[in-house]
Amino acid sequence: MNITTIRLDLAKNVFQVHVVDERGRAVLRKQLARHQVAAFFASLPPCLVGMEVCSSAHYGARMLATQGHILRLMAPQFVKPYVKGSKTDAADAEVICEAVSRPNMRFVPVKLPEQQELLAVHRARAGFVKARTAQANQLRDLPAEFGIAIPMGLASLRQRLPMVLVDSNNGLPGMMRELVTRLADHLRVLDQQVAELEKQIQLWHRQSEPSQRLATIPGIGSITARALVASIGDARSYSNGRQRAD
Repeated sequence: MNITTIRLDLAKNVFQVHVVDERGRAVLRKQLARHQVAAFFASLPPCLVGMEVCSSAHYGARMLATQGHILRLMAPQFVKPYVKGSKTDAADAEVICEAVSRPNMRFVPVKLPEQQELLAVHRARAGFVKARTAQANQLRDLPAEFGIAIPMGLASLRQRLPMVLVDSNNGLPGMMRELVTRLADHLRVLDQQVAELEKQIQLWHRQSEPSQRLATIPGIGSITARALVASIGDARSYSNGRQRAD
């Protein structure tokens, strides 16, 4: 069996493999459990392996590359035009074999563990910021139902909220006062989480020459610069800025 290209359709537990020969004919369609993937590819000669980008694609690409395979990651939006008929794991695997062989296909560079680690910190920070915004809106809305208006903005909320809680004549019921106190405590926890992650990002930024160079561009701060460095990696992987934007 002369294998040239393999499409691996990633999933949580069961992976779909589609194998073609040098003439583009399917020679094997197989489902693999997660623990079987490494052994299966280790038994094959080096070949071209195509995968769609997803949460575990970069790890899988790095693992298979150590076995001598050539990895090609593709964005789902560039693979979709090749889909024919109903969407199934087997159909997706077949489609990728076709898409990965196209000469004009754009491929996604495989991210290093360090890049993924930093991007995870950025995503966690963004989640805390989103939760903090929601919590601040709730802290502003609940007292408003009792005629207590707090101006927009986190700074105004932090300044006015303690005064609202200590004012016993503002009409805020006792149970509501306890609830607002609890929510205010939660807001401070979110503030602390955001501050700690930003401190970690700032530390990485000071140690990264490309990140510091990006931060000299007007409108780009240290957090944005570090996120760009982590997501782009080696900019030479892209032929132009438009390709990176796509």
